[in-house]
Amino acid sequence: MIPEVIAWKDEQKMKKLPLGIQSLREIIEGGYVYADKTQYVYELIDNAKYYFLSRPRRFGKSLLLDTIAEVFSGNKELFSGLWIYDSDYGFDKHPVLRLDMSNIANKTPEVLENELLIALRIRASQEDFNVDFDSPSAVFKALIEALYAKYNQRVVVLIDEYDKPILDHIGDIKKAEANRAVLRGFYGVLKSMDPFLRLTFITGITKFTKTSIFSGLNNLYDLTLDMKYASICGVQTGDLSRYFSEHIEDISASGHLSANGDVSARILDWYDGYSWDGKTRVINPYSILSFFTRKEFANFWYASGTPKFLMDLIKKDPVIYTSLKNFRMTEVMLDSSDIEEIDAELLLFQTGYLTVRDKTTIDDEPVYTLDMPNNEVRRAFDLHVLTALSDKGQPRVKQAQIDIGEALRNGDLHRMLELLKGLFASIPYQLHIDREAYYHSIFYAVMSVLGFDMEAEVSTSKGRIDAVLELADKAYVMEFKYEHCDKDAPPEEKRNLFDKALGDGMKQIKDRGYADKFAGSGKDVILAAFAFLGSDDIEMKIEAL
Repeated sequence: MIPEVIAWKDEQKMKKLPLGIQSLREIIEGGYVYADKTQYVYELIDNAKYYFLSRPRRFGKSLLLDTIAEVFSGNKELFSGLWIYDSDYGFDKHPVLRLDMSNIANKTPEVLENELLIALRIRASQEDFNVDFDSPSAVFKALIEALYAKYNQRVVVLIDEYDKPILDHIGDIKKAEANRAVLRGFYGVLKSMDPFLRLTFITGITKFTKTSIFSGLNNLYDLTLDMKYASICGVQTGDLSRYFSEHIEDISASGHLSANGDVSARILDWYDGYSWDGKTRVINPYSILSFFTRKEFANFWYASGTPKFLMDLIKKDPVIYTSLKNFRMTEVMLDSSDIEEIDAELLLFQTGYLTVRDKTTIDDEPVYTLDMPNNEVRRAFDLHVLTALSDKGQPRVKQAQIDIGEALRNGDLHRMLELLKGLFASIPYQLHIDREAYYHSIFYAVMSVLGFDMEAEVSTSKGRIDAVLELADKAYVMEFKYEHCDKDAPPEEKRNLFDKALGDGMKQIKDRGYADKFAGSGKDVILAAFAFLGSDDIEMKIEAL
């Protein structure tokens, strides 16, 4: 693994936090905290010619490209104190052509083409080039050739967020396909430009198939799951104190957060957990910088973007939400992603809502087990799912969750049941799934957003408990049962189904000794069986030990 060092320009005071800054020069010259990634850049320079990297938004991709741009621009003095400065790299100057697709309007394919033309012509005017062509592809090609001729050096091409014109319309396949067609022709220019190119580095969120977007770049080296580059973006977990020790000490000394436990441990619980190899763990830089700036725990990264296209996918197929835990994928599955048949689980991984929890090998093929990375993502994602599935707005869903939390702390399960009925009733009937796991998952989402440390599918010597929720003075042992029932079934039929489900649930809790683990704990132990017939048809049976 390539080691990282930290470069600080001023050792006499607490280093500034580069929140939202994507310029290496501004960070270095401004005396901001900076994790040195230049050894990665050095390793990339001669290992291949065409690179691709998929990482979630706000994960440092733009800063990485800016670092590459500064290296190839020959600005050696900017790197004084960084790893690459003392290496054998010669800092030869190369012309750099950089495109940030997140700044290119893409409402229609016509708008996309026009905006690409404008961006390229602006870059050409900076070099006093005359590129009088009407298509972005022609201007792109002419600009690369002109840069090569002017500087007598091969060109470095850096493309940031290559897939944004597609992702912005992922809910409208026709628009997404139309923009993809524009990009396919535009990026296809790179194949014919090989003699003029020194290095090409493309970043994005999703990894659509090479035949879909980069049909000509068969030698595109994908760094996404390469273990050597697992921490090429983000803050490696083990380096948290090295980079931010002064800020951690400042928060600890203030006493604002330390009353509830060690600050460093709580930071890791909230923001740690991203991995692309199952071993190396990194923290989203936007989240950690936002935390130290605000000095409070919040869903910073999740709140910085709207995951509407993901919520739309889940609303179309709510089973996705109930099957996320321990989802497994292979690299072949990742390579097969395309907009016509986009896989929600893979999209959740690529966009940062799932990460690699474990990597194993089956029949000589790497298999990746996915899970949610941390507390920040889990809480916010559950809240958005509940809001998307219900007809209530987020404030009302949040209020219901707060009220449920209060009821649980007071031991008032009857109040909690009424609140749950209201929440489930707000979910359109056609979105309900005819299976027990669905209702279990929705309940788990409510508990997760409330901040309760609820264990789901807890194994015992006699079976698996659906859910265990421990509070300071109470322990809830819960079992969920679902019975299929038509919406308009007569009351006596529903009553019989409820009685059967509740009886079976409570009997299972007792027969399998699910509450035995709390014997002698001094806590009030409450057994609760829940029965779901669909919509707001929910009943509960409780017993206290």
